[in-house]
Amino acid sequence: MPIPQPNNPLHGITLEKMLRYLLAYYTWEGLYNQVPANCFKNNPSIKSSLTFLRKTPWARQRLETIYIYITRDGVNEEWFAFEE
Repeated sequence: MPIPQPNNPLHGITLEKMLRYLLAYYTWEGLYNQVPANCFKNNPSIKSSLTFLRKTPWARQRLETIYIYITRDGVNEEWFAFEE
């Protein structure tokens, strides 16, 4: 049984959910401005971005920090449905 983590704002949020949410908020260009990584600029896709973020701790941490900041006042559930 998983341990509840009430003080962890990322608990239950997968990297893909976080990325889709931020894409709905920023778009690819805006996300590149926030996290300057080529996976957000050159032929961006969810799959390539997830691969990059899983291998690059600084970029993932930056993305998590941005997500926490953006959702500090609540989450818009509709934004999780971002489609490429």
